[in-house]
Amino acid sequence: MENMNISVVVFDLGRTLMEYKGMHLSWVSYYKDSFDYVNKKLSLGLTDSQIETSIEIFKNYNPRVKPREAEISPDTIFADITSGWNTDIPVKTIIDTFFESLHLEPVFYEDSIPTLKKLRELGYKTAVLTDVATGMPDEMHKNYVSPLLPYFDLYVSSLSCGYKKPNIKGLRDIAEYFYVEPECMMMVGDDLRDVQAAKNFGCKSVLITRNDSTMQDTEKAPSKNYGQDYTISGLEELLEDILQSE
Repeated sequence: MENMNISVVVFDLGRTLMEYKGMHLSWVSYYKDSFDYVNKKLSLGLTDSQIETSIEIFKNYNPRVKPREAEISPDTIFADITSGWNTDIPVKTIIDTFFESLHLEPVFYEDSIPTLKKLRELGYKTAVLTDVATGMPDEMHKNYVSPLLPYFDLYVSSLSCGYKKPNIKGLRDIAEYFYVEPECMMMVGDDLRDVQAAKNFGCKSVLITRNDSTMQDTEKAPSKNYGQDYTISGLEELLEDILQSE
């Protein structure tokens, strides 16, 4: 890697620093079981037709089904989903019960925290830029990834900045927070949208293609080319490259 004046390293979370054990990239396949769980646990008495309608409404909010960059709050999404349910149960309770059904188990990659610690020791600023799962409240998301958060100087999510990647709003917010120009930043992520966001913003892009992921997904191949500046298979490579450039 050529010498660069990188002072801020921005990380995606999912499949970059952690993953939810056994979860597919798209959660659409879990919607039916989750709404059945909500229906039973909260004694809602929903019909099969009502549940099917709820699934279709939720799918229309999922950006992998219907692409969008503008973020939509969980309260808005679930208010729409439950509009035909005829229940007085608070939306928050329904949201919590829905995600409870998924039994999400976060798994943190072995190189994540050591790399973040080392970057801080070397004087780099670090930030998170993450797209929150459709319908999940930001505080719930932060709770799942809480072991990582002490090692970041700034947390930015699609909910806090209002837009999903590849929109540059999150990166722009990070740059403004640290008073740096795009060329002083590096975005590390596993997805096309991470690379596109970095390229759209004008900062360096690093695609991580982990081979040891336990996710049941077909996008694990290490040969993806999204036009990224650099490709790594583990965070040790990122750290070594940064050290070599000093």
